[in-house]
Amino acid sequence: MVVLELDRLSCHFELTPGFVDRVIKRKPPSYIKAVERLSIAIGEKEILGIAGESGCGKSTTCSMVSGLLDPTEGDIRFRGKSILGLRGDAIKDYRRSVQMIFQDPYESLNPRFRTVDIVAEGPRALELWDANEIEQRSLAMLDAVGLPSGKYAERFPHELSGGERQRVGIASALVMEPEVIIADEPLSMLDVSIRAGILDLLREMQAERGFSSLYVSHDLSILGNVADRLLIMYLGQAMEIGPAEEVIRNPKHPYTRALIGAVPIPDPRSRRAIPNIRGDISKPIDPPPGCRFAPRCPYADASCSNTFIEMETGAGTLHQAACHRLAEIDNAGS
Repeated sequence: MVVLELDRLSCHFELTPGFVDRVIKRKPPSYIKAVERLSIAIGEKEILGIAGESGCGKSTTCSMVSGLLDPTEGDIRFRGKSILGLRGDAIKDYRRSVQMIFQDPYESLNPRFRTVDIVAEGPRALELWDANEIEQRSLAMLDAVGLPSGKYAERFPHELSGGERQRVGIASALVMEPEVIIADEPLSMLDVSIRAGILDLLREMQAERGFSSLYVSHDLSILGNVADRLLIMYLGQAMEIGPAEEVIRNPKHPYTRALIGAVPIPDPRSRRAIPNIRGDISKPIDPPPGCRFAPRCPYADASCSNTFIEMETGAGTLHQAACHRLAEIDNAGS
């Protein structure tokens, strides 16, 4: 069963021209098209990973799903019902059901709050339980994420390490008993030595509590281990989707191949061909209607620049790539 569905979701940011361009030259505004016609469906207890380089729209997508940004076009449906325009108790229920773990544990925690108050802030704002129960649940959640409440409850964020802060962020999300967790690169700000512990914690919590997850990361090795399916994005467009292991081991889209080919191999004796991409990075400002990777793709033709393929990205869909030239690419690789 589908829990969360994004239907042709787009997010555009207007760039207002300067006074001279606007008044004298009559120049119309330009738009940064951060996300363009993105469709995603996440099933029960599924972890959908999203990967792509910086600026591809991963965090913008997370912000729209969590309600921090309004989409320009498209729809977001939770349990089959649109969340756009929700008010009152309906939006409170959605905010409880869909929680976000932020990327930066140093900026996402209120420095004036004690740890237990940070965890309790959401339930208090939504008035989920009485004051005593909120405090007890918050203390129990600190224990559950590996921060003994007797030791950490009264501490402030500046008294915690990066890994401990991220555990507080995880506790703040899970104390609400959500059905969907949005994890926006939760390991990127942490030392390599403590990433494994946080990753194991997220796995354990997902297995124990059974929530679905939208997991964003630059690290394909992490997504290969935690995600059931993997979505590859480039400049706001979905390029490829499929079972995580299959996408990593058998990439179809030229961008996915280049992305995986750029991952360093920890063996100085190993040699790998340089990814066959060309040109400059495409700009997201008023891009052409076709595939945004076309200017850099060695296989692109006119059809690629004019038309973009929108994939069927529902829960349980097979391995797909948004590319007109898949047959030619397969023949070239064989």
